Amino acid sequence: MSEDAFDLIGDVHGCGATLAVLLERLGYTRCDDGVYRHPSRRVIFLGDLIDRGPRVPLALDIAKRMVDAGSALIVMGNHEYHALSYCSPSPTGGGWLRPHTPRSTRVIQETLAQFEGRDAQWQSYLDWFMTLPLCLELPTLRVVHACWDEPLIRRFLETHPDGRIDRAFLNRTAESDSVEYRVLDRLTRGANVVLPDGLQIRSSDGFARRSFRANFWTPDPETYGDVVFQPDHLPPELDARPLSDRERCSLAYYAPTRRPLFIGHYWCEGIPALPAPNVACLDYSAVKYGRLVAYRFDGEQRLDANRFVWLKVLSERDAEKKSREFH
Repeated sequence: MSEDAFDLIGDVHGCGATLAVLLERLGYTRCDDGVYRHPSRRVIFLGDLIDRGPRVPLALDIAKRMVDAGSALIVMGNHEYHALSYCSPSPTGGGWLRPHTPRSTRVIQETLAQFEGRDAQWQSYLDWFMTLPLCLELPTLRVVHACWDEPLIRRFLETHPDGRIDRAFLNRTAESDSVEYRVLDRLTRGANVVLPDGLQIRSSDGFARRSFRANFWTPDPETYGDVVFQPDHLPPELDARPLSDRERCSLAYYAPTRRPLFIGHYWCEGIPALPAPNVACLDYSAVKYGRLVAYRFDGEQRLDANRFVWLKVLSERDAEKKSREFH
């Protein structure tokens, strides 16, 4: 098996049947032990296996079997982090680490509904989420769910060299002024620029937002439009608004001389493309009947858009039919 041969797969979000088909297209075979394997390649999952989609248990079963067998690697996404904090009692007593507000419940309700009556199985996946690293740094590539913030990652890896958190770390993420919160927030949710003067934008997922997602590979950005990286466009007056010095300093920067980086998280749309020569985003809104996207990596240090492989997400009827093939 080649050290550099990886198939990186973006946010699955419960599209388990589509994941099975994508793996088959990539040349992985489901063996007798239920593990998808390739004779010379491995998968790297970019996090966000859960929530919103129709086949969350199937997606988790496929991914965990592969990781446990050494056929895949994985990083934690913000939805796995959300599940951990939503389902963990507050260490101060009473309530939960993440309060069960209507908004936080809406995010996870589809996953919890699919595990109704299977509490032990859901808990086993929560235990697994605790073992997922926040980032991967391999000889020829790097992987993080949302943002590679070099100084913050170096600080984190000094105390957590395997990239994994523990229960005490998770508990401290409830404190918004803690280093632990900054690490989880930046690596799994990326940089968000707060809109001025209490302005809001309504995103395509129905939420009213007071911030927008920003990229971290634009050199010397000057305006909001230079860094916005999300499917929902900013109004023209905000697009042209100059970044303040404070906003500019809050952004990370990933230089084009650094090794290739793979991220998910950003709900891209359309045909997969490279936002920078050494950055690939693999989240193409699969759960919105977009595309479940992979990148076939073989050690190249300048990425190639021709190496994207994707599937349109299956309809509910086709997903049901495909799911029955695996049970």
